Amino acid sequence: MMGIVLERFIQEVKKLISEHSLEDEMISVSARPLTPEEAIGNPAHDDYPLLKGKERMMQAVFQDTKGQAFSDHTGNLSGSLSQVIDLPMDSNFHRAILVATANAVLRKMGAITKSCHCKDHDPVMCASYLKDSLAPFSPKRVGMIGDQPRLLEALARDFEVRVCDRDPEKIGTVQSGIVVEDSEVYRDINNWADLLLVTGTTLVNDTIDNFTGDVPIVFYGITIGGAAQLLNLNHFCPLGR
Repeated sequence: MMGIVLERFIQEVKKLISEHSLEDEMISVSARPLTPEEAIGNPAHDDYPLLKGKERMMQAVFQDTKGQAFSDHTGNLSGSLSQVIDLPMDSNFHRAILVATANAVLRKMGAITKSCHCKDHDPVMCASYLKDSLAPFSPKRVGMIGDQPRLLEALARDFEVRVCDRDPEKIGTVQSGIVVEDSEVYRDINNWADLLLVTGTTLVNDTIDNFTGDVPIVFYGITIGGAAQLLNLNHFCPLGR
């Protein structure tokens, strides 16, 4: 059974397609896992999940427009837009295909202006925007769900921080002076924090319903760009392409 947020997102995507009379058209959609170099280029640091092989970037192409989404389950698919929209949401692979495809379609329609991951030195620059982006929420304690090294560095300079991740190789390690906790403690972090900074891949793994509580939530990354627009979610991804 899919989560509430994912179901709402799918319904909004279907509605948009119907309003533009695209549901019966045979539109070429292809998706494949990108190599790390294609997805993130050659950044100055080598500790990103993309470069460690923990996650891959799925890319969908709708007409001449690309849309991307992170996933730990990847593969290839080609078919019509209606076939993609009707995929069973029973795996991270299918959900990533849908999310990447929706990002491409929304970009093509002009509903969003960014649908691809930043590259090269952009992740470092991206992190420099974080403090000002969170300032309107006036947080003192920030809970980070899903470790992104540059963003964690930026958070650690200005806030009290707790971070959790699903990668067993990260759990228990110290990054920027912060111990990475197991993702199972997310409820405790949620109760502790004034604000949550949550990876957009929670939409792909369908855990996003865990982060719709009382504290402000900002989702980060290109994956959730389309959903953030459709569902009016706070979104941080200043240098997406």
